[in-house]
Amino acid sequence: MLLVKQELLAALANTLESLSPGAGSKAAFESPKVAAHGDFASTAAMQLAKPLGRKPRELAEELSAALLATPVFGQWVDAIEIAGPGFLNIRLKTAAKQQIVREVLAAGSAFGQQPATGEKVLVEFVSANPTGPLHVGHGRQAALGDAICNLRASQGDTVWREFYYNDAGVQIQTLAHSTQLRARGFKPGDPEWPSGEKAPAYNGDYIADIAEDFKAEKTVKSDDREYTASGNIDDLDSIREFAVAYLRREQDLDLQAFRVRFDNYYLESSLYTSGRVEEAVRKLVAAGKTYEQDGALWLRSTDYGDDKDRVMKKQDGTYTYFVPDVAYHIAKWERGFHKVVNIQGTDHHGTIARVRAGLQAAGVGIPEGYPDYVLHTMVRVMKGGEEVKISKRAGSYVTLRDLIEWTSTDAVRFFLLSRKPDTEYTFDVDLAVTKNNDNPVYYVQYAHARICSVLAGWGGNVGALGNVDLSPLESPAAQALMLLLAKYPAMLTAAAKDFAPHDVTFYLRELAASYHSYYDAERILVDDEPVKLARLALVAATAQVLHNGLAILGVSAPSKM
Repeated sequence: MLLVKQELLAALANTLESLSPGAGSKAAFESPKVAAHGDFASTAAMQLAKPLGRKPRELAEELSAALLATPVFGQWVDAIEIAGPGFLNIRLKTAAKQQIVREVLAAGSAFGQQPATGEKVLVEFVSANPTGPLHVGHGRQAALGDAICNLRASQGDTVWREFYYNDAGVQIQTLAHSTQLRARGFKPGDPEWPSGEKAPAYNGDYIADIAEDFKAEKTVKSDDREYTASGNIDDLDSIREFAVAYLRREQDLDLQAFRVRFDNYYLESSLYTSGRVEEAVRKLVAAGKTYEQDGALWLRSTDYGDDKDRVMKKQDGTYTYFVPDVAYHIAKWERGFHKVVNIQGTDHHGTIARVRAGLQAAGVGIPEGYPDYVLHTMVRVMKGGEEVKISKRAGSYVTLRDLIEWTSTDAVRFFLLSRKPDTEYTFDVDLAVTKNNDNPVYYVQYAHARICSVLAGWGGNVGALGNVDLSPLESPAAQALMLLLAKYPAMLTAAAKDFAPHDVTFYLRELAASYHSYYDAERILVDDEPVKLARLALVAATAQVLHNGLAILGVSAPSKM
């Protein structure tokens, strides 16, 4: 059906060109707002009427007759109906809709994928500070980032997954001091332990685990580092290095369990040791975009739409946190990544204007709007009908690992992707483990497993179904399912463009519902061999698209449940 659509579009373009030179380039089909109105719609007559000085409906009648006279429309179109002021509602022949089954089975796992574009895309996500385990907010970010990477890759982009972490800030010193106190035998609540809302200490039990392993002189290894503890509780530098390596390993284990991988880990400290921060500041000063006031260095960020100028270098000589961000993004640009997407929490909203202002002011050729941002809200967790409170400072927040152990990696990924990123979301642990139609991931996976069971019951060669006679697929349920299969590639393209993996979850739930309706309407393993083979081909194609869509989300497609 995709090839059919391409052929029909080409015929529409040629016909429009004959009516008005240059109009062919605007040939397009829309989906009718009401399915009963047809399969494709065109507003071409209304668009051309004014330039040609014609009445839209009269032009629609002429265009309809011209299209039906073409061989392609004659082969694939059953009727063209004119509605309203000049809409063309196009009804396809059943044979045209059936072609999608062949296309899906022929393409297999590549169905929906587009050719290579040559564009390099860097997606930065998770980027958790190495000061504690990953929480459920990091989980939402990991699911979003990985799915967006898969979406962009499906559209032919070369995708680079990057994890940036702050290993050079005040939080790392707090981590080291907290671990040292634990190593000396102190704990939260003791007089020696920092207290108060803004006290610089991490109170979680994981700090005690780090301290014990440090004293035992253990060696820890993560994706990007390996370190052996000195065991000397007075050696704060060693404690700091060990604690960071320890928590990086813990985060690596969480990400592995979540089936997320990275191509590169970028250290904030490297921006200072390489001189990139100083170089970025030098560029901004040289461009005349800074000034000194009250002993601090300021960026004229209001020149670029920010609501006020921002301090770059404080009175004590340290840089504010957005300065290394500017240096980091200049590095991304210089590494050849001219398309960059940052997945971050909504608490980072205020940094967008100042980072973009710094990049514009640096004068290195970076365009406005660079980089793109996808901001997500935090996640509330419900279990047993009650909210599980999140309090990172108290060390009692729900970790990603908790969520995976309570449910499953598949459930966590699907659930966290099932809403727009900036929408508040409540993760219902009890719902995620239920095995009924109320659980969206179970509902979709069950549709795939149900089809696999049907194919296994048949026992034939699934690969041969691509060549069977599809003419028996004439029922309304079969045609609805075929039309939905045909929407998958366009849905995937739009989701990739909009950084919207939630659109994939919506589509998969709709496809699963359409399959379940079809299964209930028509028995598949009937005695009539041609009918049986045609229906098997349709459900095999449906299973393939379910599999492909779940793979975009990083969710498995089980054959048994």
